[in-house]
Amino acid sequence: MAISLSVVLLLAIILVVLIRGGNIKAGPAIVAVLFGFFLASTGMAPSINRFVHSIAETINSISF
Repeated sequence: MAISLSVVLLLAIILVVLIRGGNIKAGPAIVAVLFGFFLASTGMAPSINRFVHSIAETINSISF
């Protein structure tokens, strides 16, 4: 749950920065948010969740 909330917060911040910077307009941003919302209710959601989780685990296992 903590990783999901962090990813959502990070993506929200990126979206706000893109809108404020003029790289993406509000219309396409709303479409992207709605796409993500409806994608979360499909059968692909568990696969996407596993993929993001595996990326987070990989990044977490990197030691410097």
